[in-house]
Amino acid sequence: MKSSWLTGILILSLALNAAAIGTLGYHYFMAQSNFGTPLCFPSGDGHLYQSLSLSRDQMDKMEPLARAFHRRMVEMKASMEGKRLILIDLLQKQEDPGKIDALRREMASIQDLIQKEVIAHIADMQGLLDSKQQEQFFELLRQSMTPASTSLSPPAGGNR
Repeated sequence: MKSSWLTGILILSLALNAAAIGTLGYHYFMAQSNFGTPLCFPSGDGHLYQSLSLSRDQMDKMEPLARAFHRRMVEMKASMEGKRLILIDLLQKQEDPGKIDALRREMASIQDLIQKEVIAHIADMQGLLDSKQQEQFFELLRQSMTPASTSLSPPAGGNR
């Protein structure tokens, strides 16, 4: 009786681990599929590179930068996703606050690295653009960073 109980727990544990790994793998590979068009960031009714009227030479220089940047972003975002899942587990188990704080610091460090990578990538791209393209680029950047709504509360009349 005891061994069948332990076997059941082992099977359940393996199934949960397989589901977690499968979920992370799915998200990782779905993000990887976007590498075919590294400069196709939607901007209104077209794509970023169409809005900037890049020359062929500029495109040739930007494509490797964009691919390398996106690869790094996928890796860091996958790491953050794994840490988020661990955080949820720690919170659910009401683990030691020290463990939770250490994980929070790790997550903050990864987020800091992501921000540094984004800033460095913007600077790299800026160096390849002429002054008119730079103006357009930063205007598109401003537009993309202005959310339609930043409120965390439900819209008026919602959730009753």
